[in-house]
Parts: sequence; structure tokens; C-alpha cells
Amino acid sequence: MGFDFKLKISNAAQLVVISKGKPFLIGKEMSNIETIENGTIIIDEKGIIFDIGTFKEMEDKYKDKTFEKVLDCTGKSVLPGFVDGHTHPVFSGDRVHEFAMKLAGATYLDVHKAGGGIQFTISHTKNSTEEELYQLLIPRLNRMLKNGTTLIEAKSGYGLETETEMKMLKVLDRASKQFQGVEIVSTYLGGHAIPKGMNASEATDDIINKQLPELKRLKDAGEISPSNIDVFLEKGFFEYDDTKRILQAGKDIGLECNFHGDELSYMKSGELAGELGCRAISHLEKVSEDGMKAMASTPTFAVLLPTTAYILRLECPPARRMIELGVPVALGSDFNPNAHCLSMPFVMNLACVLMKMNMNESLVAATLNAAASINKSSTHGSLEIGKFADLVILSADKWEHIIYEMIDPPISHVFKKGNLVFSQ
Repeated sequence: MGFDFKLKISNAAQLVVISKGKPFLIGKEMSNIETIENGTIIIDEKGIIFDIGTFKEMEDKYKDKTFEKVLDCTGKSVLPGFVDGHTHPVFSGDRVHEFAMKLAGATYLDVHKAGGGIQFTISHTKNSTEEELYQLLIPRLNRMLKNGTTLIEAKSGYGLETETEMKMLKVLDRASKQFQGVEIVSTYLGGHAIPKGMNASEATDDIINKQLPELKRLKDAGEISPSNIDVFLEKGFFEYDDTKRILQAGKDIGLECNFHGDELSYMKSGELAGELGCRAISHLEKVSEDGMKAMASTPTFAVLLPTTAYILRLECPPARRMIELGVPVALGSDFNPNAHCLSMPFVMNLACVLMKMNMNESLVAATLNAAASINKSSTHGSLEIGKFADLVILSADKWEHIIYEMIDPPISHVFKKGNLVFSQ
């Protein structure tokens, strides 16, 4: 005998809906999230939220229906699965030795000049097979999942030449098809640094004339699945004109622009995003007032990475001013060998403490807005009818414990499209 529905999440102390019918939230809206007290969610056989409401409403409405599984969530809180808006999860090589250098006062650029940083990771990643990189990726995804992350943006960028960049995108494509817990939106980042033996102009030409044509060929063949193009817009790396050329070339083959900008230097990132209609910019520690206004107008998402400011001891991006100006703000872990963080609860805590965001704003930025930054908020990021049942369940009757308890949040269950993918 079949069941009417796949799953009922029953009588949760709090269902954190986030918002209804909005693709993202800005300004004061970010502080006003929607919750349902003593709530129940009905999930269909496709893993989609079929209905949501109070326990009494749902019991009356579905009293004659059958469920494959019922989870009693009395005394618990239910949130949308977290969305990590910026990660670099495909790499090999351990950079723990650089942490001591940074603690002794070395800057990101100091480490880079000493032969460490991204060049160290590039060397190791180039020398790793596709299978080795895949086997390194899966435990990282599992650790994200344990921390409630069910959707990530994930970049290439540790190749800087065609073969390795495509190898990384193939790893991400394979994981997106074979790993059930964390969904992946992949981003091509061939412009992460200047390869040895090239200048910026030569590297730009290589990306446009060699890497992007191969990317399009492999994407058309179904071997890779990038949605976005990224460039590291920075002094001494790819500066304004080269970045614009690369992003435009990506747009021309159907990729959305989602790039690194204004991290270490002011580079007119917000202004460039307005000119090109970019989806998102990450970092933005040095963004200008005009840049923020351009981002609000487009709108371009600000994907803020408090882990980076924390680990590199940088000035934080002006999150409060962005929210005041109506820039849509999202959060990411920036997981990479330099900022080894796989926990969105910790990212939200840092956003509150370091960037002075309130807890509601941080949660919106790590769910609905992060989903919107990668064009996924029609299906992810909030508990709404018609969206995927990506759920984080807390052993706490107030959802704020996910941020308050920082690095060891009381996550009891994680569901991906209505399937249990983690339980404590």
C-alpha cells in the first residue's frame, strides 16, 4: 500500500519560514522573518513542501492522510537548510603551516610572495587526479552537511590553465550528481590569480581564447555544469579592464557574473557590477559608497565572508551600511585552504559579532538571500509551499540557538528534499 505523503514534520515549537513569496529580502525586511509557533510541514513524494501551518490546522486538514514517516518535533525548531554562497572546496595540499606565518604578522600578499598561498594549492591540485580530488571533496561536503548546509556555490580556480580548471569542474559536476546531501552550483574561476610565466593581459587572453571555449564545449557535452563566472579583481592580479573582459566573455556564453571584488584594495567592483548587471560580488571589505549604491540599484548581491576578515585580520565589509542602502546581503564561508571553515552557524555568529548584523539578518543572509545570490531562491532558502524540503532541525525550542551556540549547534536532523541525510 502506498502512502499519501512522504513526510510529516509535526508540532515543531518553531517553524522558521523566513519569508513568503519574496525572492530575497533587503533593508529592514531582513530583520522581520516569519515564524510559525507549534507548526507542522507536509512533504510530498518528490521532496517538496506541500503544505505548512499550525499543528492544529494540519492535523484537521490531513487527519485521513497517510505518511511514510512522521517526525515528532515537539520542543524543537525547524529552519531552512543553510546555503553557503561562496566556497572553494576542490583542492589538494595542506596549508596549516601558513597559519603560523599569519599569526606572526604575515599578510595574504606576504604569504603569496613567499611561494605559499594560492600557488601552493595550485601546484598540489594540478598534480592530483580527478578521482583524488573527488575523494577529498566528499568528506568536506559531509562536514558541511553536519553543520546544516544543503546548498553551496562552489568554485574551480586552483588550476589557472584549461586542463586543471576543467578537471575541477568535472569533480564538482560528478559530486552534484552522486552526492545526495549537499546540492552544488558550480562557478568557473580561471581568473583566480596570474599563472607563473604570464602577465595579466596574457592570462586574460588565455581565459577568453582557450579556457572558455573548452568550458562551453564540455558544458554542451554534459560533462561539466558551471552556472557562473568569477574573477579575482585586485591590484597585481586581474584589474578592472581585464576583469571586465573576462566577465563579459563569460556572459556571452550564458554564465552569470559572480566575482571577488574590493577585498584588499578598492577596485570599483560595485560600479563594474552595475555596468555589467552582475549577480553577486564577494568580499567587499573596501567597497565604496557609490559602489554600494550601484549594487542596490542593479541589484547585485553582496556575499560577505566574515571568516576571511577574521582569519586575515582585515577590516570587515560595511554590512550595516549595505543593509541601510538596500543592497541584498548574503553570507558565505569562503571555505578554502586559507579559511578552513565548513560551518554556516559559525559564519552567522561571526556576522553578528564582527559585522554587527542582527541574528535575523544573519539567518536571512545564510538562507534566502544566499540562495538568491546563486539564482536558487525560487526553490531553496525558505520554508514555503512548492520549495524543496531542505530542513535543519534543532534540539532547541528557539531557533536562535543555531547562532548562539556557535561552533557546536544542537542540530539533531538534516533533511535534503525530504530525505534524512544526517541525524545526531
